[in-house]
Amino acid sequence: MRRTVIIGPPPTPNGDLHVGHVAGPYLAADVYARWLRATGRPVLYASGTDDSQTYVVASAAKLGTTPGELAERSWHAIEATLRAMGVTVDGFAPFDEHYRAMVLDFADRLYRAGRFELRTVRLPWSVRNEQFLVEGLVSGGCPVCLAVSRGGLCETCGHPNNCAELIDPRSTIDPDDDVVTRPASILVLPLERYRGQLTAYYESRQSAWRPHIVQLMRELLARPLPDFPITYPTPWGIPAPFQETPGQVFNAWFEGMPASMYCTEVAQREHGENPSGTDEEWLAGSGIRLVYFLGFDNAYFWGVTHLAALMAHDGRYALPDVIVSNEFYELENEKFSTSKGHVVWARDLVSEVPRDLVRFYLALTAPEYARTNFSRAALDTITASRLVQPWNVLAGALNKAVAELGVQGRELPVSADAARRRATMTERFAACYELESFSLTRAADLVALHVARLADAANTVDFTAADFRNADTGGTGGTGGTGGTGAAAREQALGDLYAETAGLVLAASPVLVDLADAAATAGAVLDATAGADAATTVRPFTVPLLDSDHERRR
Repeated sequence: MRRTVIIGPPPTPNGDLHVGHVAGPYLAADVYARWLRATGRPVLYASGTDDSQTYVVASAAKLGTTPGELAERSWHAIEATLRAMGVTVDGFAPFDEHYRAMVLDFADRLYRAGRFELRTVRLPWSVRNEQFLVEGLVSGGCPVCLAVSRGGLCETCGHPNNCAELIDPRSTIDPDDDVVTRPASILVLPLERYRGQLTAYYESRQSAWRPHIVQLMRELLARPLPDFPITYPTPWGIPAPFQETPGQVFNAWFEGMPASMYCTEVAQREHGENPSGTDEEWLAGSGIRLVYFLGFDNAYFWGVTHLAALMAHDGRYALPDVIVSNEFYELENEKFSTSKGHVVWARDLVSEVPRDLVRFYLALTAPEYARTNFSRAALDTITASRLVQPWNVLAGALNKAVAELGVQGRELPVSADAARRRATMTERFAACYELESFSLTRAADLVALHVARLADAANTVDFTAADFRNADTGGTGGTGGTGGTGAAAREQALGDLYAETAGLVLAASPVLVDLADAAATAGAVLDATAGADAATTVRPFTVPLLDSDHERRR
């Protein structure tokens, strides 16, 4: 069975993760990884911070600290937030000497093979501070869509720029500074060399990928592909050891693939694998299935420059099977903005609201195909009406029946109809979790649908009837010995309801992680590989309630 390696894009360590970050690739990748584990398929989910980004420099300047101190502090904050959200990253890699060694080895192979070329380009230059401004250090109008853009890439349309193409460029650290352009000699990877391979790659995948990323790739391949800068004449980053570019550092975006390989290696070490610390898992012969989850704003780098860098190694490495992209997640219909204080920190949110409710709401409103919106008022209202209240009705009915009727520890019968309903429900959830039709939104909507369905079903059976209370005599007991048929029917109904409830907990477990853990502790059998349609009996368990009291604790 092929192992799936899932890569979550390395978050920039210029602060903690807000809700918009988590609602994008990190929750989606976690849900997919949990589904693979639940169905018995091997998986590694890896990520780690992107310390070389110039955004760290810009943020550190505004905060009055050093980039190194900010990156170190942010690594711990981000790792803690992922844990608090229940995002189970197998390896969250540190930015250390082993990381740098992986980057240098990846680059050296390309350098020695003659894949890089020296180019003289023009880059924005800070007149006051006498330094080049690239990537997160410079802002201006996007030459493609005219939206406000940073250097290198426009988050709005996804198209690249060479920093000097920005309209009315200005420094992000010193906006009043005069910005001009000056020539610089840098090493680049000529992307046009890989046009044929890139075109063939996307032609073979476009029917199964989300339309926005397919549209972007079609637009990019319809025009000459730009050279991808490998080095920059800036002080922050990993020093590039090339004689043609003394004093320069690697472009942080070039680190994406070796960084992902290192994150994978860290994840392997967590599982007692790959003691030599190499890129072995990514080698073409390893047989891995490689999957990226990322925001659309990163699609150019991951879908073109990183892909070309892998192709430039002449078949050494596996190529991604699928790239799952998402759009922006907004806060009260405006873009999240840390600088403006328009932000909800993910860790703060799960300290106030049970994380299953947060995960459910973020999944339900996930920005899969278009921008969607986070609203705290909507979170409280929707989770209460569509999840907590009907689930607790269901749990209350089942728990009351078990307590009053004394069926703890007994195997209850499950009808063929209920087994088929459970199998049908599981099949619909599987369609949401498999990559061919992956959708957090539909999965969360299915959770709500089936919670309501089973809550309604629980209200239709009188589990407290006397003949059912005495049904332990093989269906012949009951008051006056006349209730055997009714007792058997009610026992069957309770068994059916428990079977479907356990099936729902299992199907929802990639999203509702704490509910699933509590149900398993209470005795629920949650095994996605057991063949739910064949189950003929079920053992009752104490169905956990969902916390509905978070409003009082705010």
